[in-house]
Amino acid sequence: MTATVRTYPHADGAPQVLDLEIVLPAYNEEEQIGIAVTKLIRWLRVNALWSWHITIADNASTDGTLAIAKRLEANNPTRVSAVHLDQKGRGRALSQTWLASKAQVVAYMDVDLSTDLSALPSLINPLLAGTADLAIGSRLLPQSHTTRCFKREFISRCYNLLLNASFGYGIHDAQCGFKAMRTDVARRILPQVEDTNWFWDTELLVIASHTSLQILEVPVTWVEDSGTTVDIPKTVKEDLRGILRMRARLRAGQIESANSLATSRTRR
Repeated sequence: MTATVRTYPHADGAPQVLDLEIVLPAYNEEEQIGIAVTKLIRWLRVNALWSWHITIADNASTDGTLAIAKRLEANNPTRVSAVHLDQKGRGRALSQTWLASKAQVVAYMDVDLSTDLSALPSLINPLLAGTADLAIGSRLLPQSHTTRCFKREFISRCYNLLLNASFGYGIHDAQCGFKAMRTDVARRILPQVEDTNWFWDTELLVIASHTSLQILEVPVTWVEDSGTTVDIPKTVKEDLRGILRMRARLRAGQIESANSLATSRTRR
């Protein structure tokens, strides 16, 4: 997987050493992308103690998402970038943008901003401090506050029980759209992630657990977006196929172990 490394200019045009890049993957989100970016900028300007940049990753939208993203970039040239991918796939968009980043930490959140932004410091600070490699929001921790319909709550809990039965990795919530990773770690792990859609999160976590990365789960406040366009039956089928594929890859030894990754780092 190849990616073009981005730079982030100061207002005076000088390159910026960046702490955090937040990616918003977007497919046909013309109604939400402007609201999300505006809200995120306002929150970061008031609360963030890090240098930051927002990247909108438009993955083959057929509506006005890309045009809106470009306007947001033009209006906030030192804070927002718009990236276009010709192929659909949330996982593809995240892998390509994370691999292209020059920030110390890369993160993503869903465009609906269902996860309350107050959890962002708990997600980012341990990564910048070097006490965690990967941090994920969790809707299923006892300290979390989640508002969603019974059907989606039931499916989510069953899915995560299945994941722990299949992989034994001890993670409560694989699919919350609120994750961050140290960029140096992402460059080692992401080339092994094959999924380009919704199973991307789970595959990332399985590989991270297999390679003994330090994974931090962060409790969040999360409110379901009633207008979500996620096709639940299709996603469930994709997830089940993904679980079988990952079990086969692990049995075949196709995922690098922690020892082999450590050896490759030493050789560099």
